[in-house]
Amino acid sequence: MTVLTSDITINVDGSSMPAYVARPDPASGPHSAVIVLQEIFGVNREVKRIADLVASAGHVGLAINYYHRTHPALHEPYTDEGLQRGFAVAAQVSRASLRADVGAAIDWLGTQDFVKAGKVATWGFCFGGAVAFVTATLPGLVGAVCFYGGNITAALPNGEPEGLADAKDIRCPLLLAYGEEDRWITAEHIARTSEALAAAGKDFQIQQYPHVGHAFFRESSEHMHSDVVADAWDLVQAFFKRVFA
Repeated sequence: MTVLTSDITINVDGSSMPAYVARPDPASGPHSAVIVLQEIFGVNREVKRIADLVASAGHVGLAINYYHRTHPALHEPYTDEGLQRGFAVAAQVSRASLRADVGAAIDWLGTQDFVKAGKVATWGFCFGGAVAFVTATLPGLVGAVCFYGGNITAALPNGEPEGLADAKDIRCPLLLAYGEEDRWITAEHIARTSEALAAAGKDFQIQQYPHVGHAFFRESSEHMHSDVVADAWDLVQAFFKRVFA
């Protein structure tokens, strides 16, 4: 499938939020859309790869930069130092700013003739997985995918309560995926997430993959296993097929 890409900006309360758009050939008609939520490191090649992957499956991929107010050009390496700098920047965003950014992205997609009305979901990774969780409280989303979102069960980098504090307010189905050898997200954390969502009566699915750790879907990750990635991608596509139906 032909994929068209472009860099755009979206207005969020007077601030310009950079975003990367990947979409199928417009001649194929309007498509459902997925807002891609970056890891802690910024909107880099990996985040754009995910948006391209989404577009290759027939959806519009929109990767937004929720650091735009303070660090719109952040692009940290996958090192301990890059992680520390990324968390320092993430500490400057809040639930309110994240919801404003995702809400603005939903609104922008709603004005595009290549997007199907009412067919928008999110897919976040690492800190972005937690962002997908806390923004699943917004109207206008039909689903949210959270890959290894550590701050679902830990305080946000700015000190606000963990994502689970919002469990009762989630409005759409969730798909959550983890590696069983993740050193940051333990079986206890995952069990807490499952219990909280079940107690709140939410529509959710949790998938744990053995023998892989954190960031197992990242192309450059030492934890990447092709069979797990293939299975996880199939799982995500099946989820999108369900929520976009």
